[in-house]
Amino acid sequence: MNKHELAGRIIVALDVKTKAEALSLISQLQEAVIFKVGLELFTSEGPGLIHEIRKRDKKVFLDLKLHDIPNTVAEAVRAGVRHGAALMTIHAAGGAEMMTAAAAAAAEQSDKQGTPRPLLVGVTVLTSLKDESLIQIGMSIPTGSQVLRLARLAAGSGMDGVVSSPQEIELLRQEMGRSFLIVTPGIRPEWAPANDQKRIMTPGQAWDKGADYLVIGRPITQADSPAKAFDRIIDELDSAPGLSAGR
Repeated sequence: MNKHELAGRIIVALDVKTKAEALSLISQLQEAVIFKVGLELFTSEGPGLIHEIRKRDKKVFLDLKLHDIPNTVAEAVRAGVRHGAALMTIHAAGGAEMMTAAAAAAAEQSDKQGTPRPLLVGVTVLTSLKDESLIQIGMSIPTGSQVLRLARLAAGSGMDGVVSSPQEIELLRQEMGRSFLIVTPGIRPEWAPANDQKRIMTPGQAWDKGADYLVIGRPITQADSPAKAFDRIIDELDSAPGLSAGR
């Protein structure tokens, strides 16, 4: 995999408050391919931001972690397809019926408008949560077991993969196979602070363990030079000892 292809596996999280800040970052990150628009930024700026990003020939990972009754989630997914999202997140804890409805809506809307179907990934356990946090909300099994349970449910419900912390990559890859996508937040280079995420790992480590996409925000976006930080991470992936040509 060459450096351009590696750049397409890094999702830059636009963890900013305004469209102006987001577009400024995008203009600085010419080599980046995919940008994450999360709940805060989407709520602030709306679907217009997605169109602005796509006008710059970039892809959008719409990370809203949809979780509602099946029909509501399905209609939200249809809207995401119309706006041109390339990836979307669905809370796997919403259940099989909800995820199945989301997958069907994505396929139907994409066929209707003749555009590529977005990848749908199930959210398993947020990277800010630990075993103690799960116990507090009534989940008494270890984090890894809960992630695997939700991943299997997501796969059986038409999801393309899941979002999970770096600590579950190896377990998921072993149990779910090579074709099941793993999108991994909680990525922090050794030279960047951990901030509020608990279950973290360096880009090279996560890549070696089998992650398909790495979601990285502040180590890039808050760097003195976002472009240099992005290139530094690409170099780390390119030199990762476990990198195989077939990925």
